[in-house]
Amino acid sequence: MSQAAGQTEPSTWERRAQSRGLLNRVLWPVSLLYRLLIAIRRWLYASGLFKVHRLHVPVVVVGNVVVGGAGKTPCTIALVNHLRENGWHPGVVSRGHGRNTTEVAHVLSDTPAAVAGDEPLLIRRRTGAPVCVAARRAEAARALLAAHAQVDVLVCDDGLQHLALGRQLAIAVFDDRGTGNGWLLPAGLLREPWPPARQSAFRPDLLLQQHREDAPTPAVVPTAGLPMFRAKRRLASHIVGPGDEIMALSELQGQAVTAVAGIARPQVFFDMLRSAGITPVSEVALPDHADTSAYAELLGGEQHTLICTEKDATKLFALLPAGSPQKAWAVPLELVPEAAFFAAVDARLAAWRPAR
Repeated sequence: MSQAAGQTEPSTWERRAQSRGLLNRVLWPVSLLYRLLIAIRRWLYASGLFKVHRLHVPVVVVGNVVVGGAGKTPCTIALVNHLRENGWHPGVVSRGHGRNTTEVAHVLSDTPAAVAGDEPLLIRRRTGAPVCVAARRAEAARALLAAHAQVDVLVCDDGLQHLALGRQLAIAVFDDRGTGNGWLLPAGLLREPWPPARQSAFRPDLLLQQHREDAPTPAVVPTAGLPMFRAKRRLASHIVGPGDEIMALSELQGQAVTAVAGIARPQVFFDMLRSAGITPVSEVALPDHADTSAYAELLGGEQHTLICTEKDATKLFALLPAGSPQKAWAVPLELVPEAAFFAAVDARLAAWRPAR
């Protein structure tokens, strides 16, 4: 689970999915079957044989086309904050991956991650917006609207392939990997065919490609004529402790720290720490949405300061008793889309804007 500090390499599968090697070619026929299943499912929804649930408020879906960590949740947080600043009353719905129940749950800032899911809990804490999770997003949406009559726009986190909830705006988020080798799972990274045909059902409306602020700008993904925008991601200049203490990130430079990341691409977080001048003595890469027990194993023993993502903090900080000698900090991730992206969102939602 732990490894020495140094340059962290992408996983073998992720490297393979960037090329069309022998194993990719062997798996390619399976990806054709996957493509067929996607097409059938979309046709069932587009034809009305499977129900699409429509709501009385606009729904903005944020999702990704490639597997793992493209930046959906940071985009959702940035979007919710933008909407509120511009007079909307946003709410957020999600499936809540990694939680231990499928029931509808209203997420509060102190809801356990096992009930809320780590990403919905993070969104709630970062935005203060009402958040509701359920196995069926339409159920979460109706429950949220029933409990919060002031909500006039819903943002669906990680819902691009969830077709049962009607949407007025769909945003596909990409990162520096682009579309990988251009093939579908399991031969490549793609969850759905890309680029989409111009007349295809459930085609996204806007594309947002994010990349590290301190890294070269990646090549633009194929857009199929869709509006494309850029966003930069960076670590915040401050860190947050279990009791909401705030300290400059630079204070950890030269300290013996253990870096922890239970996200889709842990190496990205570790590399960003090093770019910020933080050199961990060890790195712990946990599975995405790791169980709380995985974080419990980090406590005790050699008391290095722990530095983690805010997503990890939803589970790790809850394990620290008051007065614990273990020092732990979370560093927020900031996603900064270009202004034209928010202008495009505003234009798409203008017709739904309630009279003030």
